Amino acid sequence: MDANLIRDGLVFYLGLVALLTFHEFAHAWTAWKCGDDTARLQGRLSLNPLVHIDPIGTVLLPLVMIFASPSIGRFLVGWAKPVPFNPGNLNHRWRDEMLIAMAGPAMNVLLAVALVAFARVAVMFDSDVAVNLLLRMASLSLMLCFFNLIPIPPLDGSHVLRNLSGISYETYFNFSRFGFIAIILVLQIPLVREILGVLVGGTLGALIFCFHFPS
Repeated sequence: MDANLIRDGLVFYLGLVALLTFHEFAHAWTAWKCGDDTARLQGRLSLNPLVHIDPIGTVLLPLVMIFASPSIGRFLVGWAKPVPFNPGNLNHRWRDEMLIAMAGPAMNVLLAVALVAFARVAVMFDSDVAVNLLLRMASLSLMLCFFNLIPIPPLDGSHVLRNLSGISYETYFNFSRFGFIAIILVLQIPLVREILGVLVGGTLGALIFCFHFPS
């Protein structure tokens, strides 16, 4: 493989790990603010990537997607180790579970806004390399946001679905044991990838428009 591709792949992977770390930190911080300190006591209220790594979602799947082929590498998703919480400790159980689930995707949107803002500053300094990198990271952050809304365990959308449908925790966690297989299979469906691409592209385009990038 070309050395430049390896370098770009590693940079993109490190960006993914950083974005996932902030994503999981947001879950842990929200759970703590909602009255449950389970994640904090387990060391998950941290920006240390090592405490959030999932062997499949953070290591195996992303690296395969990056280095398997250039076409696959252009589409990158992943997930980290789910943040634990005790529903019995929450101040308002139904509402707080929804807030905890949505905290990760919301963090990814905030990060995308910040990255696009920095890219706009880089435009002012004619730094094309920085602009390209920052916009790619913003796109990746948005991809993580929309990807995590898919209602398959352990993704965040599955917690929302469980809350709305009333599925028991026992049933949910039984499904979660094999969720990563379902995720990998779903990602093979072209329509799913196309929808994610449209959502990411449309949102990124809207942010670029809002920050008045020169045409």
